[in-house]
Amino acid sequence: MMEQEEKNQSDIKVRMEEFVMRVQHDFCRALEAEETGGKKFRVDRWLRKEGGGGVTCVMQEGETFEKAGVNVSVVHGTLPKGAVEQMRARGKKMKENVPFFATGVSCVIHPRNPFVPTVHFNYRYFEVEDDTGDKIWWFGGGTDLTPYYLNEDDAKHFHKTLKQACDKHGPAFYPKFKKWCDDYFVISHRGERRGIGGIFFDDLDKPSLEDCFKFIQSCGESVVESYVPLVNKHKNDPYTKEHREWQLLRRGRYTEFNLVYDRGTKFGLFTPGARFESILMSLPLYAKWEYMHIPDPSTPEGKLTEILKNPRDWV
Repeated sequence: MMEQEEKNQSDIKVRMEEFVMRVQHDFCRALEAEETGGKKFRVDRWLRKEGGGGVTCVMQEGETFEKAGVNVSVVHGTLPKGAVEQMRARGKKMKENVPFFATGVSCVIHPRNPFVPTVHFNYRYFEVEDDTGDKIWWFGGGTDLTPYYLNEDDAKHFHKTLKQACDKHGPAFYPKFKKWCDDYFVISHRGERRGIGGIFFDDLDKPSLEDCFKFIQSCGESVVESYVPLVNKHKNDPYTKEHREWQLLRRGRYTEFNLVYDRGTKFGLFTPGARFESILMSLPLYAKWEYMHIPDPSTPEGKLTEILKNPRDWV
């Protein structure tokens, strides 16, 4: 039994790496198909001297996508003190200088048109040794949407697609992970969410390694269908200078969350040999801050702000 468990853990590293590479490939091809000017992703393969490497795909200044990044990393080595403390705070029993393996795919898309929402997704597998020397593993991830102007049909499509992916594995996953998403992506000093949510989870290690991997696969395979139809629907919508100004202000809020609160960003910055260009690819090309900007509650901007302060159910 023990030998089979070790074989499964070794095998999952390869299968997860193949999976995240496939998600990256499929999503990049789907986005390139929406670029009316024929813009392609720049493919940047990199190595980490402490162990492992990855592939970062980035597109900037396209006609449809102002900045789009899809990153895959497969890294291993020894966890630094800051990362160990972060995991201990989540209840992990960790010794110092703990060996680790991690692989995942992460993506943030910042479109040019303010009526096309920003999307983020991340799916990952982590493996470490606990303080007794035993291997422990878990999966984490999620997909979430950040619109600049609320379109209820878009919100319903996005959440319905994620729910369908979750429901293949049981009815409890979507409501649990939807709430987790609403509670995680909070800009606390603003008293609002980053966007209209989606799903988010971490420390997924039950009921079994195989079941967790199948769940991750379903979620990762849903990202194209959840998002790309929204791009196609709105990428040519007319917009004004005022729409663009609001988009830039909301991107400022996006930046605030990622740099102040996001756990993945903090973990990456704590890791020796971290590739900062890939970690910070989530930041928009352009953003804006205005002193005491408060939208009129009766405007579309004000109505979005109300939803960000008081999340609602979409399906």
